[in-house]
Amino acid sequence: MRPVLWPSFALLISFVSGAPRPADVASAAVSIKSERSWLWGWAWGAESTVSVVDRSPIVSFASRPAAFGAEIIDPILGYVIPLSSFTVPCATGASLLPSNTGCPHLCISGPHQPDPAETWIALVQRGGGCEFVKKVREAQRLGARAVVVGGESPEITGYPDALVNMYSPEDASDVKIASTFIKYSDYVTLFDLISASNTSHDGLRTLSLLITAEYSAWEWYSPIITFIVILLLPSALTFMTLLIHRIRAARAAQRERAPEDVVHKLPWRVWTGSSWEKHDSGEDPYASPPEESSSADNKPVDGSSGTAATSADLAPVSPDPSTSQPAAAAAPLAWFDNQLECAICLSEFEKGDKVRVLPCHHIFHLAEVDEWLIQRKKLCPVCKADVTQPFAAPDAAHAELELPSSRPVSPEGATERTPLLSADSV
Repeated sequence: MRPVLWPSFALLISFVSGAPRPADVASAAVSIKSERSWLWGWAWGAESTVSVVDRSPIVSFASRPAAFGAEIIDPILGYVIPLSSFTVPCATGASLLPSNTGCPHLCISGPHQPDPAETWIALVQRGGGCEFVKKVREAQRLGARAVVVGGESPEITGYPDALVNMYSPEDASDVKIASTFIKYSDYVTLFDLISASNTSHDGLRTLSLLITAEYSAWEWYSPIITFIVILLLPSALTFMTLLIHRIRAARAAQRERAPEDVVHKLPWRVWTGSSWEKHDSGEDPYASPPEESSSADNKPVDGSSGTAATSADLAPVSPDPSTSQPAAAAAPLAWFDNQLECAICLSEFEKGDKVRVLPCHHIFHLAEVDEWLIQRKKLCPVCKADVTQPFAAPDAAHAELELPSSRPVSPEGATERTPLLSADSV
């Protein structure tokens, strides 16, 4: 039970006098709200409110319309009368049931009964061995404009005192009146208010009752929204899973790539046809043409004879100046001068080709290896050495295996360190 303040004193007078105006009833329907949240309304459909309007303050009860019969579109105002106040179950050879269950068949008892010309609302209780639709059908036969069905005692049924949905297990197309369900506690309160009422019509104690329904966009569109949610939820979850997987894969791939500034700090060379031109890591290989070399460091050590630069000149620079490498790692390995082709494109170095020297002393075409290190992997395409880490020189045992031999190497004894072309064939 919940008190609701009525906004208009004139409207209250009209209800007490027994001659309410239709315009006042319409305005009252807007001001009365039921005890429910929009979530339950969306899940269960429309809700309604049953209000005793000739009490101050007005007493309102939350209710739930039936799934059969007429819809509560316009407010229903009438005098609520319990069926047990003027009917009894018809004699069928069994004992009479002095209850208000409204189960058929009911017979008029006593000298008083509602006037068929009056708008009155029947009050019945759940139970009695008959379905909701039979109670409503019997009240309709007796001339009721609407029906309020109260719940059963939780102590008898064992169920909680809550609103239920009234459905019809049979064809209910003949039911033309509206009905709504209230909780047992609200039914007891309403029944006590009727019993203590000083208002009477046709010799029966009664109260002025107003039934209003509340519909919202959530209630009208709840089936469509539910269908859309059920249809799109798996797709949304799949999309989120794929998105998370792609983000993790992108982060993992980013960790596998070499930073662009580290790659650009690696030294690079230009093949002149007979020797290598050494360039510092600070120079931009994409800006300076390979023919221009003004400094002494950019010229071959022995320009007249066309011999290769010394091992000290060809030593690669560490990508990170802050890291100190061992002294053995600063000197190029013995097979450094024998690299005559790029292992990425499998093409021999030609005059004017720019190459990048990795810390592991493998050389590749500059543009190709830069794209590999920055976009793919930070590992050397040949030996899988990490270019972002200081290069550790191989020990004596491994170095001995990597030393090039002047004798021809059989295919069975060739390794990835074995040059494709020997120095004698150049």
